[in-house]
Amino acid sequence: MKYLAYGSNMCTGRLRDRVPSCTEPFPARLKGHELRFHKRSVDGSGKADAYSTDDPNDQVWGVVFDIDNSEKPDLDKAEGLNEGYDETEVEVVDYQNIGHKATMYFAEIDYIDPLLKPYSWYKRFVVEGARQHGLPEAYVSELECVESQEDLDEDRNDENRTIPC
Repeated sequence: MKYLAYGSNMCTGRLRDRVPSCTEPFPARLKGHELRFHKRSVDGSGKADAYSTDDPNDQVWGVVFDIDNSEKPDLDKAEGLNEGYDETEVEVVDYQNIGHKATMYFAEIDYIDPLLKPYSWYKRFVVEGARQHGLPEAYVSELECVESQEDLDEDRNDENRTIPC
């Protein structure tokens, strides 16, 4: 299956820990959406959401990976399918303006809180993943400007900071 990662799973090291079959990544953009960190996580922080705006000028950059269908349940669990995220098939466009169909996960309305901020370790996955796959520098700069917060759970913080992209 083709999977659009636009949050922490853009970091190949993080995604490979979750679904080892992920291969052949390429950058792509999703029109009519805006990246927000407003999805309420079980850890109390904000996670990424490609929020539908229906404005063709809005776009979210991400990375499309091929994932073995047998690992889809693992990806569903990691993404929190039916526990704050839902899934849909979208059309994305690569650097050559070629369209591709991909599955993506998006925040369910009951899990959106615009006051949330991501943890700094989560933001690192997003920024480093964007750099790793050559997303546009202007977009990476926008990601770097996202306000984050420190995770007070030292074990979770340390564990996530040891995962390389």
